[in-house]
Amino acid sequence: MLGQQIRAWEVLDDRVLSVLGGTARENFVPEAHRNLAFADLEVPLAHSEAMMAPKVEGRLLQALQLDETDQVLEIGTGSGYLTACLARLAASVVTIDIYEDFTRGAQATIAPLGLTNIEYRTEDALGLPGNEQFDAIAVTGSVPELDDHFVRMLRPGGRLFIIVGRDPVMQACVVTMLERGRTTQESLFESVLKPLVNAERPEAFIL
Repeated sequence: MLGQQIRAWEVLDDRVLSVLGGTARENFVPEAHRNLAFADLEVPLAHSEAMMAPKVEGRLLQALQLDETDQVLEIGTGSGYLTACLARLAASVVTIDIYEDFTRGAQATIAPLGLTNIEYRTEDALGLPGNEQFDAIAVTGSVPELDDHFVRMLRPGGRLFIIVGRDPVMQACVVTMLERGRTTQESLFESVLKPLVNAERPEAFIL
């Protein structure tokens, strides 16, 4: 997986590769799809959701440029695999999912790993008030267009990974918060990802 998929997709950060290689992805995959744990595709989860392909997870982790002092927000806990990887790269992780069985399941799977720097929440991330600040935010579902909903939760120097657009045209992007509320945006690659639950509602994407 590391050589054929992740390095081939320009994931070359040694810390990221070490964490991906050292986190047993197969333990996070539903039993019915265990044979797909290392395949170059999304792995089905409950609620018609899916784990991102390993190469996309690698690009996400690399793009966030995580430091051991960073506080991270993850939108979409899913299986908890990416949550565990983020927790091994950063100081702390707040992971949010709209489905309680995902947050409970991820917590149970991650518990034996001894990662105590994760806070699990079950709520709609699109309803967050935005009064918390993070050094990095990872959004594991797409949004139709980029607004300031997650951007305003970045500290100066903070990075947001998010996939923006509508099927079949979507772009994975990194938004960086500069001083005085200014931002930069970099397009990384094309990808298609299922939208966040409720992402299409108009009130969530009004500037």
